[in-house]
Amino acid sequence: MAKIAKAELDLTTEEKIKEAAGIVFTKKGYGNARTRDIAEEAGINLALLNYYFRSKEKLFNIVMAERIDKLFGVLVPVLNDESTTLEEKLEQITGNYITMLLEHPDLPIFVLSEIRSNPEQLASRLQARQQLAESVFIKQLKAKRSDIHPFHFLMNLLGMTLFPFIAKPVLEPIIGGEDNYRMIMEQRKKLIPGWIKMMLETA
Repeated sequence: MAKIAKAELDLTTEEKIKEAAGIVFTKKGYGNARTRDIAEEAGINLALLNYYFRSKEKLFNIVMAERIDKLFGVLVPVLNDESTTLEEKLEQITGNYITMLLEHPDLPIFVLSEIRSNPEQLASRLQARQQLAESVFIKQLKAKRSDIHPFHFLMNLLGMTLFPFIAKPVLEPIIGGEDNYRMIMEQRKKLIPGWIKMMLETA
């Protein structure tokens, strides 16, 4: 029982530190964040943080990898699903992203603000060319509109999905609070695929 309790405690403490690190890195960026700030956010002492994670760099790399996996993990499986149509993929990508981002609204800001300094790390981790450029989704877009580069539609899709979350601090008070913001985001699950379909037909 003692071993199980200790394992559960270790897992809980590690997750608490990683969650705190995500908050601090999002607010301050990697360069301005201190391990002491992360320890205070997690409600632990600095020595305990150093016991679990030997350096700020190691902790950041772990947190960044998890955030990237979460942000792009909802996209990659859909892109290469040969059993779904282009229209179904548009709906799945939009719905999955919005659902995930409503639960983790700070995720795009954290990832996008940091990958600018090391874009090769993101591309390498995602195997970007294989996962995106050679995906079933891109092939379906090419078949639908061979006269327009398919990445125009992909960028429009991701832009319309991600931007409202990046701009949430500005948009939410204008829209009228959290409840109205969430309502509009839910509506966009149906609206965005429809807009992309119209682009494919008329662009």
